[in-house]
Amino acid sequence: MAKNARGSRIPAHKRPKYAHWVLRAAAYLIDVGIVALVLLGAVALDRALIGGIVGLVLVAANRWYLGGRTGQTVGRRLLRIRLASVDSGEPIGPWRALLRDVAHLFDTVSLLAGWFFPIWDAQRQTFADKLLRTHVTLVR
Repeated sequence: MAKNARGSRIPAHKRPKYAHWVLRAAAYLIDVGIVALVLLGAVALDRALIGGIVGLVLVAANRWYLGGRTGQTVGRRLLRIRLASVDSGEPIGPWRALLRDVAHLFDTVSLLAGWFFPIWDAQRQTFADKLLRTHVTLVR
């Protein structure tokens, strides 16, 4: 039987169901796609600077604020997965969500190995997830 952070046993029916890599990647692509559409539209209208500002605001609102407060970005909500703290099972808050996105640099500089690590990891975590003690689970 698995144990939680305090060493207590967790019954099988209460253990988190970790989100598969394909769901995580698809949710990320949805979130990035929204921003990409805004940027493409802005460039087409010759307003790249405004598009960049609006894109940054969208990232901050979706990934850091909404994702941090609820555990779900637009993409995660559509695919019924959520980001949570390994320790509490609760959303991680906007600042940790921002730090997690910054920590994804480790996933990238490792020749992208960190991005693919959830494919074979037992808790399906990226390097950033391991650093910030987060995981992505299915919404029940």
